[in-house]
Amino acid sequence: MSVGRTENSVFIKADPDLVWERTNDVANWPDLFTEYASAEILERRGRTVRFRLTMHPDENGTVWSWVSERTVDAEQRRVTAVRVEPGPFQYMNIEWTYAAEGDGTRMRWTQEFAMRPDAPIDDAGMTERINANTRIQMDIIRGKLERAAAEAVRS
Repeated sequence: MSVGRTENSVFIKADPDLVWERTNDVANWPDLFTEYASAEILERRGRTVRFRLTMHPDENGTVWSWVSERTVDAEQRRVTAVRVEPGPFQYMNIEWTYAAEGDGTRMRWTQEFAMRPDAPIDDAGMTERINANTRIQMDIIRGKLERAAAEAVRS
C-alpha cells in the first residue's frame, strides 16, 4: 500500500503563545482559514476536541465536510489529529508542532494518509493538492497572526 506524506512549515513573526492559542481555537477556524465555511464543535474530552469541518463549495459546487479529532499537548507544543470520517481517505493522520525560533514561531504540519482505491485522486495527486493548499493557508495564517501580534504590541 502506498502512503502519502506531506510536511510543510511556516515562520510566523509572533509569540508562540499567540500562535498556539489562535491556531488551536478550532471554533474560529473559519476566521483563520479561507477554505472553511464552518467548524462545529461536537464534543470536548480532556485535551481532545471532536469537530465537524465544512468547506466552501469547490469549483464543481461540491461541499466537503468531515469529522476530525484533535488532541493537544501544550507542554510539548504538539497536536495530533485524525479524521474520524475519512471520506476519500483510507486514513488521515496529522501532526502540528510549534517551536520558538528567533523572534517568532515555526509552525509545522505533517500529514500522512492513504487514499481509498475508489477515490477520484491517488496518493501522489493528493500529496500535490495538499502541499499546494497548505502553502496558501499557512501564508494566510501567517499574515493574520503577524497582524494580530503587531496590534497587541500597539495596544
